[in-house]
Amino acid sequence: MYKVLVVMDVLEEHVELLNNVSSELDVSYIKAADVKPEDLVDVEVIVGNLSPALLKNCKKLKLLQLNNAGTEGFIGEGIIPEGAVLANATGAYGVAMSEFMVGTLLSLMKNLDLYKFNQVKHEWKDCGPVGAIYGSKTLVVGLGDIGSEFAMRMNALGSKVTGIRKHLSNKPEYVDEIHTMDDLHECLKEADIVATCLPGYADTLKVFDKPAFDAMKYGAYFINVGRGTAVETEALCDALESKKIAGAALDVTDPEPLPKDHRLWDIPNALITPHVSGGYHVKEAHDRIVRIAITNLKHLVNGEPFENLVDMMTGYRINH
Repeated sequence: MYKVLVVMDVLEEHVELLNNVSSELDVSYIKAADVKPEDLVDVEVIVGNLSPALLKNCKKLKLLQLNNAGTEGFIGEGIIPEGAVLANATGAYGVAMSEFMVGTLLSLMKNLDLYKFNQVKHEWKDCGPVGAIYGSKTLVVGLGDIGSEFAMRMNALGSKVTGIRKHLSNKPEYVDEIHTMDDLHECLKEADIVATCLPGYADTLKVFDKPAFDAMKYGAYFINVGRGTAVETEALCDALESKKIAGAALDVTDPEPLPKDHRLWDIPNALITPHVSGGYHVKEAHDRIVRIAITNLKHLVNGEPFENLVDMMTGYRINH
């Protein structure tokens, strides 16, 4: 009998599914904020994000199944107990976040945010010319699950898509070109739309700095749903205020939460949301996280290799 502790938020239907995976699993549920060290003594599997500081109490842990795709805080030597492995929720968020990205992009390109502002003021006012996805060039930086789903949708809307990955790999049919980060600045020169889905690791820190924004095409749009730390915020503010870039849709910022007195709030061509493109805002994403956990619980019972395993030194999914 394997002792499983679920610390992520789950619906009643999820509880039923998890409880019926196997008779060899003893599944219990405690909210992450309420977990105490004594709750972890015999736990062999944790489903959800538990404070890394508590993991030292998990002497019998075999698997930590995160409910995030990102693994910040859980990687590095000595964080995960010896003998345990880490799995993430890559594959859960692509649909929800890519639709969010298309929505915020269209809001900027079609001046919908400005029209809403005029509506509040009761002003019947034409806000001028707008952009179009059709015939544009899109650069997706971070062509994982989320980036790939966005690339697929942009391709379907008539944009020529270029993708950047950590390593070169087979090119999906919905992408016209594949590059590595070494080619970032060259790719930025051609893109009308730049979307970053980068995780928050050491090798992505402030990738979008002043030289990167300087390299971008005049009048391009910028989207960030990955991590705010991939962007040098002051350089982004300068690029927006100078109109070097036409607009930015930002679901993540650095710092985060964005301080109330930060100048980014008051830049008209910035569309800021409080890290809500993922999470459980779309039920399908929530369901997919549970399905990923169930798959790995079945693998545990059957003695099979786990899916979505993460390299605990780099934070990237193995063989991805």
